[in-house]
Amino acid sequence: MHCPFCRYTDSRVIDSRTTDDGTAIRRRRQCPECNRRFTTLETSSLSVIKRSGAGEPFSRAKVLSGVRKACQGRPVTEDDLALLAQRVEESIRGQGNAEIEAHEVGMAVLEPLRELDEVAYLRFASVYQAWGSLEDFEGAIAVLRAERDAVGQEPPIRETKLHSQQ
Repeated sequence: MHCPFCRYTDSRVIDSRTTDDGTAIRRRRQCPECNRRFTTLETSSLSVIKRSGAGEPFSRAKVLSGVRKACQGRPVTEDDLALLAQRVEESIRGQGNAEIEAHEVGMAVLEPLRELDEVAYLRFASVYQAWGSLEDFEGAIAVLRAERDAVGQEPPIRETKLHSQQ
């Protein structure tokens, strides 16, 4: 690392720590030539390749925006959304690729969103996977119910009340 003060070609790392939810490394450095200290922030770049073939930097805010629409009117907090976006980014970065298809970003959203809120999951999946018929929704709901039954999970309280009133 070049010293920003004297342009010497080497520096010594004094301290390193992660920052920005683990997506960056902050290093405190010292130049052996002029003894001045400076800080560097190291991040790995991650590009999303869109359907058109164009690339753009990964944006956690863009993930949040799409998921927020699916969660509108649902009992999901901003903290829940932030945690979900962090999980998605960690999952994508964990693959170790510098580029990822936009489709894979959407796939990475589905599982954490399903765990967070099933209705929001269905909303997001219906748009993302371009469901075109009632059968697509029925199939996804059947899968969710089968998974819930397999683990012996009770339906949410409001769903139980609705079924008992009919």
